[in-house]
Amino acid sequence: MVRMAGFLADAVVVLHFTVLAFLLAGGFLAWRWHWVIYPHLALAAWAVLSIITPTVCPLTVWENDLRALAGMPVLETGFIDHYIDGVWYPESASTLVQLVLGSIVIFSWAGFYAGHRAARRLSRC
Repeated sequence: MVRMAGFLADAVVVLHFTVLAFLLAGGFLAWRWHWVIYPHLALAAWAVLSIITPTVCPLTVWENDLRALAGMPVLETGFIDHYIDGVWYPESASTLVQLVLGSIVIFSWAGFYAGHRAARRLSRC
């Protein structure tokens, strides 16, 4: 059971990174698959909420529960603070990184909207 809990904790980490990748790329994916915009908007709303309020991500809670079951130390901070901030970029750049990533997401939405509008215009012809 302990080994399985450790494996599952690692799987949740992979899932968490996948969710973050979708957060960054989902708007671009929606250019091709329009239905993707809805889960992407929901995830983006969650991301903004987690930045402006002291919200704990359920994936982090899940990972911590599994780590505890496996006898591993739980994360003292959130997922981003533990695995990304100060690891992939200096902690002092957190705000800049959030602004750049947020800008990429907004750009993807603008492209989605422009493509969706153009497609609607063409379908009316």
